[in-house]
Amino acid sequence: MVFAYPASMLDEEFNKQRAKLVRDLASRADPFIKKRLLALVSRYETTRTRPPPVSLDGQDRSRRQKGGGSG
Repeated sequence: MVFAYPASMLDEEFNKQRAKLVRDLASRADPFIKKRLLALVSRYETTRTRPPPVSLDGQDRSRRQKGGGSG
């Protein structure tokens, strides 16, 4: 039996497990190393956020296009 997972699910699972591992290491580390490890954890956690959805009609709704554009 073969299971097909989207790559993003695998990335999320990897990041989740890696953050857990690094957090565990940080709990046993000296203060200097703990600070650096927790900073690393935050990098794994920020990658789990999803970008805003893309419009199917091709318009970029993330930018305001109020008159006075370039030209």
